[in-house]
Amino acid sequence: MSTERKAELAESLSEIRSRVMQASAPGTTATLVAVSKYKPASDIQACYEEGQRDFGENYVQELVDKAKELPEDIRWHFIGTLQSNKAKTLAAIPNLYCVQTLTSAKAATLLNNNLPETRTSPLNVLLQINTSGEDSKSGLNANEDLTKLARHIISDCPRLHLQGLMTIGALEQSLSGDDNADFVALKKTREFLQTELEKDGLLLSMGMSSDFEAALRAGSNIVRVGTGIFGARAKKV
Repeated sequence: MSTERKAELAESLSEIRSRVMQASAPGTTATLVAVSKYKPASDIQACYEEGQRDFGENYVQELVDKAKELPEDIRWHFIGTLQSNKAKTLAAIPNLYCVQTLTSAKAATLLNNNLPETRTSPLNVLLQINTSGEDSKSGLNANEDLTKLARHIISDCPRLHLQGLMTIGALEQSLSGDDNADFVALKKTREFLQTELEKDGLLLSMGMSSDFEAALRAGSNIVRVGTGIFGARAKKV
């Protein structure tokens, strides 16, 4: 890696961290997940050397390959669409920290059953909610389905930890500031689920490069920033 690229990444990461800290609620700092899909392992290593530990990947095989090459104390977040037939491969990654896009009991069961025996901590999972109602977006729509899946994880998947909810909002909503309807919808969904489960403390993962500050002001606990740190991505060939 060139000295220039390393300096560029350090500067971008520092700027995003500062903005996250400033937009977070007083006394708290949200988790910044650096979205590194399509980016080389050298870019991730450079950010790691700046103290970044949480990284997000969209594709199972890309995550598998990078996890083998990079430091074992990285906390990997899977943020792509999770197909049940990929759950076993994903679960085998020793330092997989969180699956943010869970939408089915089948995938939850496969993750639970295929975690390595050497793993000492539960795998965090977030349930993906389709707050925009767009057909192109993955995620749960009905509260009934959400409650059923959450109860399945709590009762039947002891090696998973239900950490919270995640959404990918509509692009136009990212321009709407703090009143982003997708952020409001996810917060309401959390209130509903916490009441149903009689469980507090569920986290929210919402906000990306274009709108993470608005998401933080709206109460997000986890933001997923790729372009803001790594620059524009080359398209997958």
